Amino acid sequence: MTRFTFLLSITLCLVCFLPANLPGQYFPPPGEWETRPPESFGIDGAALDSAVQFALDNEYTGSRDLRQAILKGFEREPFHEILGPTKKRGGPAGMILKNGYIIASWGDVDRVDMTFSVTKSYLSTVAGLAWDNGLIRSFDDPVYRYVWDGTFDGAHNSKVTWDHLLTQSSDWSGTLWGGKDWADRPPREGGLNDWEFRELREPGTVFEYNDVRVNVLAYSLLQVWRKPLPAVLKERIMDPIGASTTWRWYGYDNSWTVVDGLKLQSVSGGGHSGGGLFINTMDHARFGLLFLHDGKWQGEQLISKDFIDKAVTSSRANESYGYMWWLNRGSRKWKDTDDEWIFYAAGFGGNYIVVDKAHDLVVVTRWLEPSKLGKFMSLLFESFD
Repeated sequence: MTRFTFLLSITLCLVCFLPANLPGQYFPPPGEWETRPPESFGIDGAALDSAVQFALDNEYTGSRDLRQAILKGFEREPFHEILGPTKKRGGPAGMILKNGYIIASWGDVDRVDMTFSVTKSYLSTVAGLAWDNGLIRSFDDPVYRYVWDGTFDGAHNSKVTWDHLLTQSSDWSGTLWGGKDWADRPPREGGLNDWEFRELREPGTVFEYNDVRVNVLAYSLLQVWRKPLPAVLKERIMDPIGASTTWRWYGYDNSWTVVDGLKLQSVSGGGHSGGGLFINTMDHARFGLLFLHDGKWQGEQLISKDFIDKAVTSSRANESYGYMWWLNRGSRKWKDTDDEWIFYAAGFGGNYIVVDKAHDLVVVTRWLEPSKLGKFMSLLFESFD
């Protein structure tokens, strides 16, 4: 045996004993997830436990009967009503992933709960898939070129682009599924006449969180895909990342339309009026891990890095907001941490998926009092020190 052949044999033997998933490259198989002690990554386990206990001790103060929590949370909105399904929630739950491995979890991570506006980040992903597949040529295109049924008629609405809808800066004006755009989260001052007959802002210039307009985006994407958005998400994202079969994405009782002769439901982008995504913590964590890896899962590019870069870039109207992902900067910057590279999905009641590329970290937390998220993350980072 030559010296070269001997060295090659030794190398091949060593490769055989390497773990299948190297640190930073672990992707959990369907129905499985490897747990590793935080100390194996140089993380202080006791400090990490303190962060977890903080999450457990600071449960969202709203009712666990989410129907009541919704009605209370949006009681000042005129004409607000629940139009889609709701579900009583569980207690605090969460997971922390380091390099893809579970280093901490708490609560019932298999329980399916409403997730409210975290749904928007999934909706944004469906828009990204449409762009990747050429169904949307450019996010700067006016949406009326794709949806010509009157939804975007008029001098103002005809200016609205996909980018405006994704960054919640469209100021689209109208009614969808009985919801009036001006009645959704109205200003603190004024009354019905002031809100309904307000001066419209130039699309793209003013950020306004508004579920009616988000539902306009969902409806428009249904017209583009011409099949239910939950089916698109399942086929293109959730099945490939090994998500469970327990998640559901609902619209409203009246949000049905006919596409190619079939009656399809247009889903909602949150649970403001019921509906939205119902999902467990484990599936959220897989979704976050996909975004940590720039849309790639076990070597397969499920959604383009170009889209993810767009999604987590500050928009013109709000430096804290991209394509339905929040950014830890500007007015949304956490008081207890300066980590501006973080982006996260956020929903009513303290639902979060946090992605921190600098630390190869994904954090999912459910039913954490929203004002406590920054402190929780600060405690988590202390364990890294």
